[in-house]
Amino acid sequence: MKLHPEVLTKNGKKEFVVLPYEEFVALQELLADAEDIRDLRVSKKKEANRPSVGLKEVKKKFSNRDS
Repeated sequence: MKLHPEVLTKNGKKEFVVLPYEEFVALQELLADAEDIRDLRVSKKKEANRPSVGLKEVKKKFSNRDS
């Protein structure tokens, strides 16, 4: 992503950055995605040694309910 920041100074020091709104929204979305990925990795790590049921087994269980 190409950013077009405008740096604002105060007393000769860089103080703030202004971005076009579209770039700001895109950055927010990227950050939200990164947080989701981090949360998923943490959850997967916590659940790594827990027993699981495969998709075939779940499908079989639910298809037997219709009968």
